[in-house]
Amino acid sequence: MPLDALRAMPGALDEYRVSVPHEIATLLRRLYDGCVQLNLNGPGGCVVPATVWTTDAGRDTIGFNVDAHDPRLDALLEGGDIVVVGYLDSVKLQFEMSRPVLVHGHRASVLSGSYPRELYRFQRRSAYRVRPLMRSVPVARMRHTDIAEMQLALRVLDLSIGGCALLLPEDVPPMQVGGVMNQVSIELDADTQFKVDLRLQHVTSLHAESGGVRLGCEFARAEAAALRALQRYIDQTQKRGKLLSLG
Repeated sequence: MPLDALRAMPGALDEYRVSVPHEIATLLRRLYDGCVQLNLNGPGGCVVPATVWTTDAGRDTIGFNVDAHDPRLDALLEGGDIVVVGYLDSVKLQFEMSRPVLVHGHRASVLSGSYPRELYRFQRRSAYRVRPLMRSVPVARMRHTDIAEMQLALRVLDLSIGGCALLLPEDVPPMQVGGVMNQVSIELDADTQFKVDLRLQHVTSLHAESGGVRLGCEFARAEAAALRALQRYIDQTQKRGKLLSLG
């Protein structure tokens, strides 16, 4: 999310800003402990996936574990300041990192930079989200983002009018954050089936018993008829959920 325009408006970012040191440290620790997949964003749309490797407020440094062979790293480093984006539950975290330097080690390659003095928290979605009822097992049928010949049928964990979350089994190769999956067939129940284009926004670790990771996807393109069908499904699922809770 570009913040320059909002910074020009007095007080526009105040409700989103986190500048208390221990609050910043707590949020960064949650990113580290959860091995949360982050996006390192550079100028010109360059995006490199990463996870937090280490943080040290005293030394004004933060490090990210990256793939040293990622061809996008050079463009990211040449661009200068980096915008880091990640998700915790229903909140999007964003902060800037300056002075990026790539350090090669025996166990990993670490992209180091300045420790954030402030970060921003944004509500990830305003749209109402529902989890499919237990009696149905909705799936999304698609091709793998990086392995075109691999066909997948992934369980739909939850969804809203703007996107959905899918379960990627642990025995399936990881998928590229930022990748677009075209003509994904969403099958929610016998009456609700449609096709959309999905963009993979983030990957989140789940508890060990889940047997995989959570893919957070947004609808990159959806026909009006598909959105109408989805809205009906959301409304019906919400109503049924309330009835079950009353029973």
